[in-house]
Amino acid sequence: MDAGGNSLASGTDGKKRKVSYFYDPEVGNYYYGQGHPMKPHRIRMTHALLAHYGLLQHMHVLKPNPARDKDLCRFHADDYVSFLRSITPETQQDQLRQLKRFNVGEDCPVFDGLYSFCQTYAGGSVGGAVKLNHGHCDIAVNWAGGLHHAKKCEASGFCYVNDIVLAILELLKVHERVLYVDIDIHHGDGVEEAFYTTDRVMTVSFHKFGDYFPGTGDVRDIGFGSGKYYSLNVPLDDGIDDESYQSLFKPIMGKVMEVFKPGAVVLQCGADSLSGDRLGCFNLSIKGHAECVKYMRSFNVPLLLLGGGGYTIRNVARCWCYETGVALGIELEDKMPQHEYYEYFGPDYTLHVAPSNMENKNSRQILEDIRSKLLENLSKLQHAPSVQFQERPPDTELPEADEDQEDADSRWDADSDTNDEERKPIPSRVRREHVEPEGKGTEDMKTEERLREVESTFAESTSLKGGNSGSALIDGGQIKMEQGCSNKPFDQPTDINS
Repeated sequence: MDAGGNSLASGTDGKKRKVSYFYDPEVGNYYYGQGHPMKPHRIRMTHALLAHYGLLQHMHVLKPNPARDKDLCRFHADDYVSFLRSITPETQQDQLRQLKRFNVGEDCPVFDGLYSFCQTYAGGSVGGAVKLNHGHCDIAVNWAGGLHHAKKCEASGFCYVNDIVLAILELLKVHERVLYVDIDIHHGDGVEEAFYTTDRVMTVSFHKFGDYFPGTGDVRDIGFGSGKYYSLNVPLDDGIDDESYQSLFKPIMGKVMEVFKPGAVVLQCGADSLSGDRLGCFNLSIKGHAECVKYMRSFNVPLLLLGGGGYTIRNVARCWCYETGVALGIELEDKMPQHEYYEYFGPDYTLHVAPSNMENKNSRQILEDIRSKLLENLSKLQHAPSVQFQERPPDTELPEADEDQEDADSRWDADSDTNDEERKPIPSRVRREHVEPEGKGTEDMKTEERLREVESTFAESTSLKGGNSGSALIDGGQIKMEQGCSNKPFDQPTDINS
């Protein structure tokens, strides 16, 4: 077995992929509470399927290093992160005002180990971005991530920390443009809001729209300022099937890749868009959902695969197992192997389940109108943004490999991943701004020049989109955050190794 995690050739491109897979064995132990639809146990079920289908031996398997406070504060407010770190089920009754302020309570309950859970899933997504930045894999996978609703200063929709925004910030250290694609049934509002005013990140969300959480994601929401036309929203109705979904996904994403030319892609694979989801109302099959993964994989651009929603957990495990196979280029048998959660998948014990006969409320005319409108918007972007660059080394050190303990030695030689040659700084190409803050030293000025655009992204977007995300003032060339938001520079080293 090739120790680098190379996959089998697959599809029309026929190119092998090196895949890094992040998994913490403890993640399945976190529990939102009785009756809550979000169940981290689904990640453990997915991992068990991957193990028994024999996929782990084809990947570099890593245990994520927990994200630290300062890593989370690259996007989130200091006081919000401090609150998440300190709140417990025993102390929450003494902090009712803070619970309301940070929107923690019902949808986003306080549970044992909450902060460790956030550190774990965020660490996996940022770790995946680091692996991609260093060129150590073609595809990175973190099924525990993809919590796209979290805002700078508040929890939302079962999400506390926005690991996606943190991963994109990491990718922006190396890549001049990053594409975010969201196939969860819910609008990817937290990620869109974070990057609403920049042309360095394009967000594309395919979601249910109309009297449905979170209520955002109108086709007319297109971004603002420098980010105008860099937010794409694909609003859909109940019952959309594979054929209808792909009639939008492929032409839109094909045009996005042609026009935007991203250096890296983040794909949020929320499985609540599958047929039969406990909270969903779409009618996608697992193969139809995975077709999105297969299509984005075909562009041979560094790809970060993340989880997200998904509340019929046996189907979530089926879906993410199959999509891991797609990432590797390995077709899996429909007959499921025996494993510790086998009884969850009865009575058929198969990987795939048939979609239902529910009505598709998305007419051909409606789909054509949406497709035409979005392609028209994309045509207004003549080409990828043209910017000046300067070389700089990254601030993030590559985290140590920490493989899943079972058969780790047979899959990967840890020594081969930590040699001095691979740890040398890699070049980063970032936008250069000609702004000279008063009273700054030369090195400080250079640093601020490199960071200005990403910082102003959050400042402008949170001011525009409103809510509890905070506002920003530019004073002497520095971003100063109000309403308790962090004013730490976003280019703090994201060293999740310690």
